[in-house]
Amino acid sequence: MTERVAPGLIIASPASGSGKTTLTLGLLAAFRARGLDVRAAKSGPDYIDPAFHAAACGHPSLNLDSWAMEPALVDGLAAQAANGGELLICEALMGLFDGVARVGAWGNGATADLAARTGWPVVLVMDGRGASQSVAAVVKGFATYRDDVRLVGVVLNNIASPRHRSLIEGAIDALGIPVLGALPRTPGHALPERHLGLVQASETDALAERLSTLGAWVESHVDLDRLAALAVPYAPAVNGSPPAALPSPGQRIALASDAAFSFVYPHVLAGWRAAGAEVLPFSPLADQAPDAGADAVVLPGGYPELHAGRLAAAGTFKAGMQHLATQGASIFGECGGYMTLGEVLVDAEGQAHEMLGLLSVRTSFAKRKLHLGYRLVTTLSDMALGPAGSRFRGHEFHYASVLAPGTDAPLLTAKAADGTDLGPLGSRRGSVAGSFLHLIAREG
Repeated sequence: MTERVAPGLIIASPASGSGKTTLTLGLLAAFRARGLDVRAAKSGPDYIDPAFHAAACGHPSLNLDSWAMEPALVDGLAAQAANGGELLICEALMGLFDGVARVGAWGNGATADLAARTGWPVVLVMDGRGASQSVAAVVKGFATYRDDVRLVGVVLNNIASPRHRSLIEGAIDALGIPVLGALPRTPGHALPERHLGLVQASETDALAERLSTLGAWVESHVDLDRLAALAVPYAPAVNGSPPAALPSPGQRIALASDAAFSFVYPHVLAGWRAAGAEVLPFSPLADQAPDAGADAVVLPGGYPELHAGRLAAAGTFKAGMQHLATQGASIFGECGGYMTLGEVLVDAEGQAHEMLGLLSVRTSFAKRKLHLGYRLVTTLSDMALGPAGSRFRGHEFHYASVLAPGTDAPLLTAKAADGTDLGPLGSRRGSVAGSFLHLIAREG
């Protein structure tokens, strides 16, 4: 018996801050409350939104990235996200056509690339603040900008009154594009934020109640039946599971997992498990040591700077990490995990906290500076993820800076998506390595 494939659609907007996440979460919660087996996906590199998606729909939300992922991986993950469901909702990143300036071998990272590849139609969220009929001009431009992207409907946001909606809706109707709903300018539905976006799903108070309320609110202002009827399936020819995005760093992988270390892509973990690896979560914040039998430890990104004092005092965690390092286990840290592997982490108040000292780098969050963008990197020496010269794609998104790089060897060389040479990044000492980079997939 063939497993059903959920028809999909994309929730996009002209720019960030237009209401994509609010609408996406409300739709997921509303459809789930109706008993629909709804699934979710996220275009581009993002850890926080997919965690909220998963809370709203009850299934993992997978990232789909036209710049960092080869087409076979995009197809495999898209098929995996849709298999068995009744509806798939994919949230865009930034504006629909926003990507890097130089188109890579697979795309420029824009959600429009994903829409063109999958055929999933686009529902555009339009912020009505400070405008009326002019909103229709923007909608017309988005509907005609690319022939291979199909805009099938609009949901208005921040609508001040019935008259305000009527002015905008009349102008959009004249284009032959339906307005599927209008969200009023109502305070109280926004989720709390911090410096990398929303506060994490696991830390949001009364999240289930918030999502239930949001779902009921969206259902009262959006025609859910009409919206769902616009979705179309994408069923690429995929044999088996998607190709592994990253090589497994070991067979028994101790994975730091708590409020300080939560930025892990589901597709990466799924690839490791498919390769036969066992993933063993532990919590540094609870002062847990990694499994003593692990041959690899991964400290992912997150918010260690918010918990630096607890990490500095976590003696069991520190002793366990030191023990595995002396045993030659492969230890790898990304972004916040890299900061934790270093000697010192300076928090936002300027207080220095002693970290693991497995690398000699010293980092600081006291002077915030945004580091953001896709990265194409090449390893400088053999490591658990591959031999010297291995190439990976990933991204940086952090405000922390390096106070002192220390005396360790650099881990890799990096280029930005536009080809700009960023020089060496990261640190390597024996079997311990890390950088600010979040790896998404290997290249080739």
